[in-house]
Amino acid sequence: MKWNAWIRQFHRWVSIAFTLSVIATFIALAQDPPLVWVSYVPLLPLALLALTGLYLFALPYIGRWRGGSAPVPPTEAERH
Repeated sequence: MKWNAWIRQFHRWVSIAFTLSVIATFIALAQDPPLVWVSYVPLLPLALLALTGLYLFALPYIGRWRGGSAPVPPTEAERH
């Protein structure tokens, strides 16, 4: 699997973990007495999401910076 595809897949799975940890945090804070330390649980997946998201956001710009170009759609003559 290519590096970019691995990062994209990792980002998707971490987003699921982040969503579940936020739900667990809401449930834990609704208890009586609230478990306040649980509010720190979503921070690790959030940091991973930020790092991988910034990388995925920068990919098109990195490609242009390295000398590549954005994909150009074929002209009418090239289609036939």
